[in-house]
Amino acid sequence: MSEFYKSMREVDFKILSQAVQGWYRHYGVPFNDESTEVLCSAAIDLYNGGHKTVGEITPRLIQAYHGLMSMKVNSPTSIAIH
Repeated sequence: MSEFYKSMREVDFKILSQAVQGWYRHYGVPFNDESTEVLCSAAIDLYNGGHKTVGEITPRLIQAYHGLMSMKVNSPTSIAIH
């Protein structure tokens, strides 16, 4: 029975990985750790929200994140706040 659960996790991981790779292919940008972390987190949220296929997740990632610049965070420094 544990083999079934292990296989499910591998299948889930593959779906999430393919969805994130689809985003990179769509925008034609190189992989980088920061963007991948954001995209993977978003893909997991979508998956947990009921979107269970690459065809459901990838377009939502593409709509939510318009290229690499959309993932840049311009947080003000603490000195700018005070």
